[in-house]
Amino acid sequence: MTYDNTLKYLVEQFPEQFVRWLLGSEPDDIQILKTELSLEPIRADAITFLKTASQILHLEVQTLPTSTPPMPLRMLDYWVRLHRQYGCDIEQVVIFLKPTNLELAFAEQFTARNTSHRYRVIRIWEQSPEPLLAAPGLLPLATLAQTDSPQQLLEQVAAQVNMIEEPAQQQSIAACVQLVAGLILDKEIIQQLFRRDIMRESVIYQEILQEGKEEGREEGREEGREEGRQAQLDLVLRLLRRQLHELNSDLQAQVELLSLAQLTELGEASLDFSSETDLVHWLNSD
Repeated sequence: MTYDNTLKYLVEQFPEQFVRWLLGSEPDDIQILKTELSLEPIRADAITFLKTASQILHLEVQTLPTSTPPMPLRMLDYWVRLHRQYGCDIEQVVIFLKPTNLELAFAEQFTARNTSHRYRVIRIWEQSPEPLLAAPGLLPLATLAQTDSPQQLLEQVAAQVNMIEEPAQQQSIAACVQLVAGLILDKEIIQQLFRRDIMRESVIYQEILQEGKEEGREEGREEGREEGRQAQLDLVLRLLRRQLHELNSDLQAQVELLSLAQLTELGEASLDFSSETDLVHWLNSD
């Protein structure tokens, strides 16, 4: 979910750039719809609704195409709810981030006996990087675009990031690039081009940590404290695997025994880790 939510953050920070890229039109009076659709609420983990003067762009970002319910049915469900509530043209786009040959990544239609519904699918690894390199908010996606050399493409992205004049924006974009590039590139390659402290200081990383805390609290309220702790554990294990690449079973077992408060502290400390030794020291400290 970290990768998906990173892209959700970018869409909400740079909506005009995503509208230009996906709709091919100059945006006019964009609103980010922060609303639950009628009937049962939809948990919009990686979903953004951008409303222009005459159209809604429903954008969903997924690392892999598997979901429950299946993506085609979900897109039909969203379209019906949006159309009923807003009654305007709706453009639906699903962006898959991680290369896969799974059939679901190529499905662009829901079909039943009396119903057919189409939506757009973008497999980012098939896209030219050029349009993505032209806009700051799209630079993290550029790292996953079509190329014969992912490392050289990341170097191009890093050069574009360095040209961003506003320091806070440069920091946030750099952190997002590192997070997304981790889907296909080793941490060592990424850290050759970006300072390690950028991630820890960035707004997006803090938001991801805060989201993990909120999910833990929310699930704790809804399903009990243990479910809330499990949500935080999942987040921390993802962060550790990103930093260390591999996590041996003994260390993972120790992490799984930590309390919710300890997991929160470990998540915040993890970006300073460069080897399993750092994790061992943290676990052995008071």
